[in-house]
Amino acid sequence: MERKFREFPIIDKPDYSKFIYWACQRWETVAFLTSSNHHKDKWSQCDAMLAAGTFEEICPSPDDDSFIKLKEFTDQNQDWAFGFLSYDLKNQIEELNSNNADYVEMPLLHFFVPEVLFIFRHGKIELGVRGNTAIENGVHEKIIDQVNNTLPVFIEASEFTIQHRTTRNDYISKVEQIKTHIKQGNIYEANFCMEFFCEHASIDPLGTFLKLNQINPSPFACFYKLRNKYLLSSSPERFLAKRNQTLLSQPIKGTIKRAIAPEKDFLQKEILKNDPKERSENIMIVDLVRNDLSHSAQKGSVKVTELCGIYSYATVHQMISTIECKLRHDVHFVDAIKMAFPMGSMTGAPKIRAMTLMEEFETTRRGLYSGAVGYISPCRDFDFNVIIRSILYNQESQYASIMAGSAITIGSIAEKEYEECLLKAQSMVKTLQDFNPIKTTK
Repeated sequence: MERKFREFPIIDKPDYSKFIYWACQRWETVAFLTSSNHHKDKWSQCDAMLAAGTFEEICPSPDDDSFIKLKEFTDQNQDWAFGFLSYDLKNQIEELNSNNADYVEMPLLHFFVPEVLFIFRHGKIELGVRGNTAIENGVHEKIIDQVNNTLPVFIEASEFTIQHRTTRNDYISKVEQIKTHIKQGNIYEANFCMEFFCEHASIDPLGTFLKLNQINPSPFACFYKLRNKYLLSSSPERFLAKRNQTLLSQPIKGTIKRAIAPEKDFLQKEILKNDPKERSENIMIVDLVRNDLSHSAQKGSVKVTELCGIYSYATVHQMISTIECKLRHDVHFVDAIKMAFPMGSMTGAPKIRAMTLMEEFETTRRGLYSGAVGYISPCRDFDFNVIIRSILYNQESQYASIMAGSAITIGSIAEKEYEECLLKAQSMVKTLQDFNPIKTTK
């Protein structure tokens, strides 16, 4: 049964909250991806997408080979698919393991072919319906009418506390230990992460996401509902995209806080642009990504099209590079994803050794954090973000998790790396503080 599309004009700016709320009231699986009005990205194909309901889905067990299952799933379903890849899939790609505690308990991988798909672009809504409802007369108009008549209702939050899993002193001590490994030549860069968490937290997932996206609008933001577990993300980073035979990755390495005064903010950008430590971090990961892409690329096609570009967001300036290649015709697109995963910006280099060491120094299993969320189109193009600047929430256990990390190199000053983690977590913490009656402890 093919997906049937109808187009509807957008008279005013769409109220995405109505669409997401309408979907969440009806289905246990919902994915909303938005560019948050960042229109400078020539690779993005739309303003936003909302997928809801499960015509087909895949959620492999930890004993399954998730990438083989995903390949089979996409080969059998030549339709739109939405889903996520958890960081801990690294254990299926390499001989690695994860023994740290997992408090959110997201699956390793989940993809679904939606019953209903909204694509927002060029001043119109493209509504695609699949399943038994697709054969009903006027079903598209009925859906639009239902959404237009929807009034989102947000639940009142309970009081809870944001806690730090790692103390400042512990963090500084571990950074110094990581630098010892760098001096010994075991690694030359590592992405070291720590967790902020809330227990007994009754929050409204959609209201919290909308607040987060208001505070920190980002080009790869997403809301993902999988039954009673949620991802609320304001990610600024693209992991990997495919357009025809072109693959591209845009790793972020290099961060500086924005200033309020325009002249000081411009100076902050210049400081980041010319900072030798930040540039070296970025270039190291560019080399790693070039190597990752080379495994699936046509010979001689890997190229860096932008090196250490400076991009501005609500609270920070970031240093971003772009690496492109042409995908070999004999490589399945799922294998191209697998060969680049996890993304180098969240591992360090050399990749395997850095991931091994971070499992020893970190106290929480990353799970979906450092993973990716995105879509696969019927023509097998795709676009996946990097799951950073995010809140992960288990509604059943009432546990909320925020993770943040920074790149540790030989030139790292532990105290500054700690402050960078606080800066990166700032928008998520502020979201919870503004939307919920909470307090913060260190």
